[in-house]
Amino acid sequence: MLEKVRYEGAYPTRERADEAVRLVLAGLGRQLTGDERLALAGCLPLEAACVLTAQIPDHQPLTGWSFVKDLAARTGASLATTRWDTGSVFSAVAAYAGPDLITRILHRLPTGYALLFGRAELAPAA
Repeated sequence: MLEKVRYEGAYPTRERADEAVRLVLAGLGRQLTGDERLALAGCLPLEAACVLTAQIPDHQPLTGWSFVKDLAARTGASLATTRWDTGSVFSAVAAYAGPDLITRILHRLPTGYALLFGRAELAPAA
């Protein structure tokens, strides 16, 4: 997984990719609950699954943009860097999880996450 994130994010070192993976998966672990959380953990490599499931889900889930802002505030990184990290990690997560599980996850999360996973944000029909 680290090599995929390193390649997708064009990170100069494996350590930098590892930082991004840990940050983003911990953040996702604070947002995701239920069967989708367990299914995603089952798809990921063991160490990544442990980072995801070690987090206690927040009572008030964040929108996609608030998710990025929260991660940036936790690390002191810029919003642009944090958005890049998130997209790089979510790209690898999507490859492990597959399109059906990602669709279920996106239905579970508030708005704004589809773009972070590289998908169009679809609004419900009126």
